[in-house]
Amino acid sequence: MASVHIRSVKKRFGEVEVLHGVSIDIPDGSFTVLVGPSGCGKSTLLRMVAGLENISGGEIEIGGRVVNQVPPKERDIAMVFQNYALYPHMTVRDNMAFSLTLAKKGKAFIDERVNKAAGILGLAPLLERFPRQLSGGQRQRVAMGRCIVRDPQVFLFDEPLSNLDAKLRVAMRTEIKELHQRLKTTSVYVTHDQIEAMTMADQIVVMHDGHIEQTGSPLELYDRPANRFVAGFIGSPSMNFIDGSQKDGAIVTADGVRLPLDGAKAANDGRAVVYGIRPEHLDIADDGFEAEVVVIEPTGSETQLVARLGSQEIVAIFRERHEFAPGQKIRLMPRAPVAHLFDVSSGQRI
Repeated sequence: MASVHIRSVKKRFGEVEVLHGVSIDIPDGSFTVLVGPSGCGKSTLLRMVAGLENISGGEIEIGGRVVNQVPPKERDIAMVFQNYALYPHMTVRDNMAFSLTLAKKGKAFIDERVNKAAGILGLAPLLERFPRQLSGGQRQRVAMGRCIVRDPQVFLFDEPLSNLDAKLRVAMRTEIKELHQRLKTTSVYVTHDQIEAMTMADQIVVMHDGHIEQTGSPLELYDRPANRFVAGFIGSPSMNFIDGSQKDGAIVTADGVRLPLDGAKAANDGRAVVYGIRPEHLDIADDGFEAEVVVIEPTGSETQLVARLGSQEIVAIFRERHEFAPGQKIRLMPRAPVAHLFDVSSGQRI
């Protein structure tokens, strides 16, 4: 195992700079997730750690060694790709053993490593099958097994669950997390799915347009987002954002709706702000603001509600059962202690 340090790393394609001096510290044995929308540079950064992309500036250090000029095969990393990248003409056993065979390891050593990895991943009954005879989830486990047999310092995952159906993705999320808890190998995982990031990571790095917006634990990012982008990206459904201005200890919208504020935030009268409240932090209350029900989305365990507040729509989530109907007027009260304020121009949390 090894820590990974990314220091002021830049990446240019011609005149276009796609990573702007990114710095991340990935502790030894941690599971770090790089998350962000398509095009934010997360997969490019992972490929630079793997040595598959050249570094335009800065340093990448793995296990105390700067690897900028070190070829991929000498970095002691293993990568799981989105498309599995299995050899179709080889059995599961041969796919998993391939890197050790290339390294000219002995048959007994290879068999021991392959059988151990197969046992960990539940692949022992499938070792003589070919990839075409496997399901998507089984192929993904073979791809992980091929990495495990190498016993690398660092695992790199490049959106490995994107090709799986929803139910299998949930199952594989659990499998990967259990695998990390068992092996304790430093892991860097790239995804655009914030649910994957929240459920799997020790540390999340939120990226946007080649910059790091915030780094922290899942609940730290959820409870204390650094800015409006992180607040809107982390959490599903997204946080509600309501424009208004501070007045007499509350936020007043253009439609005259008063939104409560926690005492510590109730200052700067007249300042234009964005009021952020998560859907689960809205409650039915007689003294709340009036909203009109637009859409009801029951999921069984909870009900998601889209409602119109003045000139904009907001989302609320209730775990208890309510009888809603489109067009109905309801009263919603935000929980003031967990509301957020964001600066209108910079988007930073106030």
